[in-house]
Order: sequence, then C-alpha cells, then structure tokens
Amino acid sequence: MITTPPLIALDGISKAFGPVQANQDISLAFRAGKIKSLLGENGAGKSTLMSILAGRLQPDKGRILVEGQPARFRTAQDAINVGIGMVYQHFMLVEAMTVAENIFLGYPGPPLLKPSVMEDRVAALAEEVSLTIDPRARVSTLSMGEKQRVEILKLLFRENRILIFDEPTAVLTPQEADQLFEALRQLAAQHKAIVFISHKLDEVMALSDEIAVLHKGRVVADTAATTIQSKAELAQLMVGREVILQVARDPFEARQRVLRISGLDDGELQDIHLELRQGEILGLVGVAGNGQKPLVETVCGLKPPMSGTVRIMGQDWHRFFKGRRWDGNLAYIPEDRQGLATCRDLSLTDNLLLTTRHGFAVGPWLQHRKAENKMAELSTSFNIVPPNPRLMARQLSGGNLQKMVIAREFFRRPRLIVAEQPTQGLDIAATEEVWRLLLKARERAGILLVTGDLSEALALADRVAVMFEGRIVDTFPAEDQEKIKRIGLMMAGSADDDPPRRQA
Repeated sequence: MITTPPLIALDGISKAFGPVQANQDISLAFRAGKIKSLLGENGAGKSTLMSILAGRLQPDKGRILVEGQPARFRTAQDAINVGIGMVYQHFMLVEAMTVAENIFLGYPGPPLLKPSVMEDRVAALAEEVSLTIDPRARVSTLSMGEKQRVEILKLLFRENRILIFDEPTAVLTPQEADQLFEALRQLAAQHKAIVFISHKLDEVMALSDEIAVLHKGRVVADTAATTIQSKAELAQLMVGREVILQVARDPFEARQRVLRISGLDDGELQDIHLELRQGEILGLVGVAGNGQKPLVETVCGLKPPMSGTVRIMGQDWHRFFKGRRWDGNLAYIPEDRQGLATCRDLSLTDNLLLTTRHGFAVGPWLQHRKAENKMAELSTSFNIVPPNPRLMARQLSGGNLQKMVIAREFFRRPRLIVAEQPTQGLDIAATEEVWRLLLKARERAGILLVTGDLSEALALADRVAVMFEGRIVDTFPAEDQEKIKRIGLMMAGSADDDPPRRQA
C-alpha cells in the first residue's frame, strides 16, 4: 500500500536562544485536508517552531520535508515559494497603506494595477469568506480585530496550500471567529493543510482534526482530536496540572465613582453615557471597529473629548491629565502590546520604567538597579518566562510580553484600570491568573474591561455594555439572562426596540 506523504513535516527540529532551549527534537506532520491545532502554554515554543516552518528562523538541527523531500528555507520567500503562508500573532502590515495595497504587496501579478481593480478584488474575496473590511481604509485607522481580518485575507489571497494561523481569534468576537472557522473548513476541504495555534480550548475541540501539544519545547502529545475527551485533559497536557478556567466573582460593594462619561460625541462616538465605580468591573463588548478604540483612547488620554463630559476620579478630563500621578491613578493595558504598550528593543526593566519611572527617581537620578530588582520580583510573581529583567522585550513570547505589561500596570496600584483584551494570547493557566488578579483589583479600582471574548466578559463583569456603530446599545447587569441571550443581536445593532440606556 502506497502512503501519501504529508504536505510538510518537521523532523527532529531543535532551536535555542542562548541558554533558552525553545524547541527540542520536535517531529510533526501536517497533512492535506486536515486542521491540526498546536497547543502549549506561553513560552512552550509554538511561535518559534512556526517561524522556522515559515522561513523566518533557521533551526539549529533537524530538517523540513515537503511532500517527503528535504527542503531548506533560508528566507521567508523560500517558504512562500513552496506554498507556506502564516498569519502572525503580531501583524505584518504597512500602516500607511490601504487594506487593498497591503494585500497586493509583494504579489507577483501585473505591475501598476489600478487601485479600483485591487479594491474590487479584495472586496470580492472578503465577501466570499464573510470577513467584512473596507478595502480603501488605511491600516493605521483600523482596530486590532480589523487588522486581523486583513492578515487573514492577505493569506487567502495568495492561495497558499499550507496555512499557519497564530492565535487568529485573539481579537475576534464569537461571530467573527465562527466566520473564520467556516473559512478554515472550506480551505481544508480544498486539500490545504491548516495549522491552528490557539489557547482557546473550546475552539480547538470544535475545529481540529488533529491536536499536538508542546510543553517546555517538546512534543508531549500528537494525536487525532477524537482521542481527546475533554478540555480539562487538554489543559493538563499543556500545563502539567489540572486547570479549570472558572473563577468565583463574589458580589462586591460599588463605592466611589472613578469614571463618568456624559454625552460624549466626536463623530466616531455618538452620545456615549457610561459610569464606573470602584469595586466593579464593566465589560465593554462589541464587534471590532464599532467605537471601542476611540472610546478607550479618550478615557486613557490619547485624544481629548470633542463634546460632552468625561470625568476621571472626580476631575474634568483636561485637569486630570494635566497633573496626574504615576501611581494610585489610571492604568492602561492596551491590546497592541508591541506597538503601544512596550518598546521591542528595550529591556524588560526599561519597559517597566516607561510608566513607573517617577517611582524610581531620586531628584534627577534614576535608580535603575532598584527597578531591575523590582522587574525580577514581578517576573517571579507573574510567572514571566524567562524571568530575566535584562532581556529585550522582543525576546519574549507574545503571552509573556502581555504578562509583563499587566505586571507593570498592576504595580502602579491604580484606582481605574482600562484593560483592553487583557488575556489575548495567554494560555489557560495564565488567563486564570489574570482573571483572579482583575477580580482582586476591584478592591481598590474600577475596571473597564474591553474584550471580544464574551465568556471572559460574563465571567468577570458586574455589568455589561454593548457597543454598535459608536453607540452604547445597552448596559445591563451580568446576571440578566434575557439580555445575555440577545448580546449577539445587540452587537449587530438589532436586538432591542428600546433606545440606548443612559446612566445617571
């Protein structure tokens, strides 16, 4: 019997970065028509392994086989030439270009295509796979969820036969994720090999044909999805212990008002009314691009309110941002952890100092050694791997970099926390840790939780606010089951006949 070799296979791949062994003797096969999920906790070596497969990194030893034949990828172009395409966790887009220009960038088609031709082709592709996007929009104006759609469309446009998706649903709503899954199933039916990297175990169980698990750089499981009986079994394979992503959200007394927005309107936002008190979490949900980004930017001081009133800790917006302290105040955990939250080419210690430097200053002198010791302490407390405060931010995995940002902002002991996709890219154990930290932070802070993960919002929030086209469609207690049933419709703007609810 003749067995068809896999489209691509890894044979004994190892890769180290100095003393850190990211991958160790890894062998995996990816077959046509199959969706293979790759799991592992933060720092397990998933992104390194996929970067090797995509030609961005060279292995220290081992080989890659394409349809049974050895191949060497010296560059990303070598991988592209054999049909490998990857949507990275951190987007590879040119911010100054339009959506259509990004998708056509590097495409070996006719030169000097008219913008209208490119836009029509991108619009047709977007409609075909139900990933709505404006082809004429500049990437710099898009939300993270919209940028994710551009990356996915870019990959589909090139008609690759081995498709790697690194945390593709991290910033997608459930509806958007369902649309992506349907597109992936269609692609697998076209005899493409799909590699799906995710920390969301529900997705993995629902989507996968095969599942491989990495733990500390090694393969600890590689099996058909049907052999895995539960999410708990997957979680135990990933982290080496039982993990149940469930936290107790005990009632907590809402106290001093820390944020009040009345009639905020600036073109993108329309008549926003919100109130947040110390002791509560307000979950803000909606399809990406419906006003969450400009609202967060206004609350966090990145853009002034054009009309209406924004009061933070009892102070007018302008007065608050003119003289705020570094601690005991407002902390912002951005969804864009590489572009806004951190500087890739600075050490973890220097990234800590980006928002805490006044806490390590004596007159004109900066106590860098004290900051380094604090970063080492935070690395241990928040399980940041590797726990080396002198590492560059770019040397951390995406999930560990996210934990560094959360550790830094929690160190500031804020009274108002704006947490934007705070568990994006985190494994199940780290997500559980962050959930517990956010619930504990209610003791001294009000938390605006901006998330595309409805399960996260419902697990943590005391109240939920739904946004659509720049408006707050409704705000309701997280225990209101009738409202919860209609969240999906609200996010599409068609849930209630009632007008948006204002808050006093």
